Amino acid sequence: MLLLRSAHRLLGRSYLASQFHTSQACWASRKVLQKFKLADIGEGITECEVIKWNVVPPGTIGMFDPLCEVQSDKASVEITSPFDGTVKEILVQEGEVAKVGEGLCIIEVDEEALGDASPDVIESASPPPHQEQEAVQSPVHASQPEQVQSLVPDVRKEVKKRGLHPLDPNYVQTTPSGIAQDVLALPAVRHFARQNGVDLALLAPGSGKNGRVEKEDVERYLSGAKAAPTRTQPSTPTAPSADDVVVELGRTRHAMWKAMTKSLEIPHFGYSTYLDLTALHHLIPKLNAHIPEHFLPPSPHPSPPLSVSPAALYPPPSPPSVPHSAQYTKLTYLPILLKMLSKAMVQWPILRSSITTPAANATPNAKPTVTVRPHADISIALSTPTGLYTPTIQHVDTHSVYSLASSLKHLSHLGRQVPSGLTPAELPKRGGTLTVSNVGAIGAGEFASPVLVPGGGVAIVAIGRACWEWDVNRGDGKGERRLKLGVRLERGPPRCGGR
Repeated sequence: MLLLRSAHRLLGRSYLASQFHTSQACWASRKVLQKFKLADIGEGITECEVIKWNVVPPGTIGMFDPLCEVQSDKASVEITSPFDGTVKEILVQEGEVAKVGEGLCIIEVDEEALGDASPDVIESASPPPHQEQEAVQSPVHASQPEQVQSLVPDVRKEVKKRGLHPLDPNYVQTTPSGIAQDVLALPAVRHFARQNGVDLALLAPGSGKNGRVEKEDVERYLSGAKAAPTRTQPSTPTAPSADDVVVELGRTRHAMWKAMTKSLEIPHFGYSTYLDLTALHHLIPKLNAHIPEHFLPPSPHPSPPLSVSPAALYPPPSPPSVPHSAQYTKLTYLPILLKMLSKAMVQWPILRSSITTPAANATPNAKPTVTVRPHADISIALSTPTGLYTPTIQHVDTHSVYSLASSLKHLSHLGRQVPSGLTPAELPKRGGTLTVSNVGAIGAGEFASPVLVPGGGVAIVAIGRACWEWDVNRGDGKGERRLKLGVRLERGPPRCGGR
């Protein structure tokens, strides 16, 4: 009798234990696979090239964490993850092109975390849940003693797989080789290292701030790797190939080729002249002496505090925050010329206009219309390592000379990055009505004939290099030494009044 009661109690305990563990598996949130699509990022972009992935499968990612970086014909855009999960598979590799609406990767997420996710962003990639439900429910009908015995080894296996706590005396911090994901480096440096086959984990910590790996670290590593073989064996020069080499155009240069081809359909009218910058040349030092402090880089020797504080009665408005890439120490002629050009655009509204052609479904008698903008929007031709871009400075007439110099400095910094750091904010769909190309910065040429491409505005101005010349028409016939700047204007067909 006592033996039966003990057996009954033992079976009852095992039944309760098995029921407890089984209910925990049934109530756990189910994991589902979701295909993350390339959403419409605006500006009429239909496809993008994947430049860099910020996660390696199977890697965890959090909501709003940078997932990948894509580049279109206009700019590079960073795409973030819409939810927490684990990236299981990458569908579009680096260097491949993805169209809007196609899947970029597959992410495993909790079914409850999906919520009201838009179908334009995600798509289910999980199999039907029938097999998974049967696998979860089948242990409930198994024998109770076998369940108790099978659960104990599983718990032990999980304890063995679980890593040690960082405060454990036996914990040893290990850094996996070949994974540069946790190395602190800029995207341009990562791209440069990937192109040259350098593992950033071998260079950490770098020479930059907080151990950041800089481009100089990668170049130093490459120079050391290339110099090592030369010490042991002499390098033999390779003969140039006698066959033709075919190089595929990138997306940016392909867009440049299409724009230049379409520019042949536009009749051009050019006008060249000289600008006398002698008086401006003498004014530049005075303007440099009064650059606002927020446009200047931080000085290692700060000025002593004033004896009387300007904010004693009322605090003055705080200056706008200026990034380090937009700070400078001296002015050039270009921001002053842009300000002068904006004044002319305000006086001549035709320079602030753009033509809108009738839509395809418009009436046969519909005519093009002219839209005049309230402010002067000027695009700047920017030659970058990845191609030619024309970022736009909007409302130039409302800027000061100092803020224009800051904007030019920042645009130049973004354009020098590889891949390009220009975003749709600097490259809006509605660009400037007038474009300026500073060709004097690339050589000693005084003039150039710029090309007006479709959608590039009403005109384009090419600025040459300023040179000192002897002007015989000054100084009562004796002549004077003057600083002259060559300027050429190219415009399309005449619009209003034949001007």
